[in-house]
Amino acid sequence: MGLFAGKKGIVLGVANERSIAWSITENLHREGAEMGFTHLPDSGDRPKNYNKVAKLVDPIGSKFLLPLDVCNDDHIEALMAKTAEVFGQVDFIVHSIAFAPPADLTGPTYACSRNGYKQAMEISAYSLLAIAGAAKKKGLLSSNSSILTLSYFGGEEVIPGYNLMGICKAALECGVRYLASELGPAGTRVNAISAGPLRTVSSSGVGDFDKMQIVNASISPLRRNLDGDEVGKMGMVMLSDLSSGITGEVVHVDCGFNIMGAPPADFLDNMQKG
Repeated sequence: MGLFAGKKGIVLGVANERSIAWSITENLHREGAEMGFTHLPDSGDRPKNYNKVAKLVDPIGSKFLLPLDVCNDDHIEALMAKTAEVFGQVDFIVHSIAFAPPADLTGPTYACSRNGYKQAMEISAYSLLAIAGAAKKKGLLSSNSSILTLSYFGGEEVIPGYNLMGICKAALECGVRYLASELGPAGTRVNAISAGPLRTVSSSGVGDFDKMQIVNASISPLRRNLDGDEVGKMGMVMLSDLSSGITGEVVHVDCGFNIMGAPPADFLDNMQKG
């Protein structure tokens, strides 16, 4: 039997096969989890987003697939109502949602607009609080449940090009700690994974993303970039009973990049040779 045999949960944020949420989903599925999913709302009569996600989740036995705009409380309520109807309670929630308007993300932080800042924070940080709060209010969280969100090192230190999203991730990580404190007495753990730079829909809007990957591979102790399945496996672990004593943590899955206070000697030697 798998680690998630008999366990149920919802996964928010699958956009396509390169999504970190999908890597986590694949590992949860292999361990026997039952899951419901959301997709970005479609506009007009073309269910483009629905079709992309359905193509992935239908073959693994998705229990439902609903549109979710995290800025819309009616959407959140509909998701919670469907989850209660299908599962009763859930053992895990995967929150893999982030967005900033491109014009505000690609420029310097001092130049971001007021509305852009509000939108980025609402979607990328507040949405975790909104989802957790709605699940708590609905009585969906089991007495041994786990919530996992996705972050990046740019929320801890300055990563050129990450800009406004770094500020959002800092708020998200702080939200993880407060949620862990507040939901812990009822048995719910809340954690984040800080993943190295992976090419996803979200990362495509980050300025100098290619340079971020080059720097990560050159400086990290493992001297390489991350594979998506490495995040997926750790995501599964953090949602499982294998991490039953861990909550309020930001776990780095970045080939060790976060431990380096300065570039290694061979990085500087290669720069001089170049």
